Amino acid sequence: MMKYKETDLNTDFIKVLHNIPQPPKRLWHYGELPASREGRHVVSIIGSRRCTSYGENIAYKVARELALRGVIIVSGMAYGIDAAAHRGCLDAGGTTIAVLGTPINKLYPPSNEQLAHRIVESGGAIISEYPVGTETQRYHFLERNRLVAGLADVILITEASMNSGTLTTANQALDQGKTVFAVPGDLAHPMSAGCNALISRASAHLFTSTDDIYLALGIHSAMKHNIDTEGLTKDEVSVVRLIKSGVCNGERIMEKLSLSASDFNQIITMLEIKGLVLARGCNEWILL
Repeated sequence: MMKYKETDLNTDFIKVLHNIPQPPKRLWHYGELPASREGRHVVSIIGSRRCTSYGENIAYKVARELALRGVIIVSGMAYGIDAAAHRGCLDAGGTTIAVLGTPINKLYPPSNEQLAHRIVESGGAIISEYPVGTETQRYHFLERNRLVAGLADVILITEASMNSGTLTTANQALDQGKTVFAVPGDLAHPMSAGCNALISRASAHLFTSTDDIYLALGIHSAMKHNIDTEGLTKDEVSVVRLIKSGVCNGERIMEKLSLSASDFNQIITMLEIKGLVLARGCNEWILL
């Protein structure tokens, strides 16, 4: 059983929350909060619980890339996009912070308890403004969104429907003067409607790659996926380009390139051996 701690907002890393509307008086947390914000960048990656593999893969990939550059990732430890962002950061050996909408002693959702332990064991933290004994209310999850926005320098929304609670985080971030990015999606898919609306209304910047966030943070030497295709076969190059474009599911790659299962398995295995792709499970792949 993890032990939680209590802290006020005078701790260097979280004193930025003094600047948000209705700042919490105290926080409770598992793990260790970063000692200082000096020299550190913080990005919140958020989105719908009921996400598509497209949105989930982008959240994982971007979190991983940012973590490799030392960026702290914040999210809400919910199903879907939040969990993918935490995992991407952890898989890169980075530091991630989860903000709960429940009392500190009630991890939610319970199925993410293993993820919670991993966050803490990897040097991150799980925080809540609700002490033990607080009765959980639905509106608490909306209230916590101001903390998710308030802790971040930049906010990325990877996927959201028009009625998603994620959009409240976007609005709170905008009210706080934060830079918000949104990932564009299929115009016909309801899970992309929220992000597309934010972009069309100029409420959020169009996200095209992690370099957009590096630029907003003032990180100039961004890592790029300029894959050296020398030594790759034509089919290997085609698979890499599809994954880079966001087509990460093996079935979809086979369909788009008219590959048999055996041919695809041979190609993806060689790309793994060459250190160019990483298996995420469930026949999903990302670039390294």
